[in-house]
Amino acid sequence: MAFWSGETLKERLPQLVDPYNEAAIDCAAYTLHVGSEIYVSPDQKISDPTRHAKKRLAAGEAFTIPAGQFGFLTTAEQVTVPDNALAFISIKARLKFGGLINISGFHVDPGYEGELLFSVMNAGPKPMHLQQGQPLFLIWYADLDQPTAEKKHGTGFKGIDPVLINSISGEILSLQSLSDEHRDLEQRLNRQLNEQATTVSNLKLLVQLFFGAAVTLILSLAGWWLRSLFGSASPW
Repeated sequence: MAFWSGETLKERLPQLVDPYNEAAIDCAAYTLHVGSEIYVSPDQKISDPTRHAKKRLAAGEAFTIPAGQFGFLTTAEQVTVPDNALAFISIKARLKFGGLINISGFHVDPGYEGELLFSVMNAGPKPMHLQQGQPLFLIWYADLDQPTAEKKHGTGFKGIDPVLINSISGEILSLQSLSDEHRDLEQRLNRQLNEQATTVSNLKLLVQLFFGAAVTLILSLAGWWLRSLFGSASPW
């Protein structure tokens, strides 16, 4: 097996990638771009995760994959792998360093024709910001020792099959989402404790005011009683 060089890619990919752009050749790989249809699993910020649906993006439209969540991303290109070759796929290193990982597999079978569908996960601590048309994926071609009859038949992916979405349509409780929920709960408890502390402080003040008023009233009544008692009596 020998991987295709950049020169071989320039020669053969115009018939295998649509649309093709020679500027997308990156050493011995070809750069693929984010397509127009995506699905991202919902996090706790979505009120009803079961109603979250796949989305068709406009040209250049941005989207995010929350920390700990999954996504299905299509490629903007239609890819063909001839019966005498095998292809390998990955995500560009800069995005992988940020935590975006490919979990859908790493090869494309001989005979495949269609869009590529990437299943990805944001394993990083922050939302991953992406957009339609962004250069995100890489594909390498390698020769087989001979053309093979053991190849893919029929058409490949064209958009995202709803059956695939059903398996990740609910909220996925990642470590990051659990951490966010814990932080939110801690903040709510702190607010409640602060409110209760303020209430207790106010009650203490009211008790002190009431006690002071009561003592003042008792002393006033006692003085009035003493003046009434001794002021009306004769000292002899």
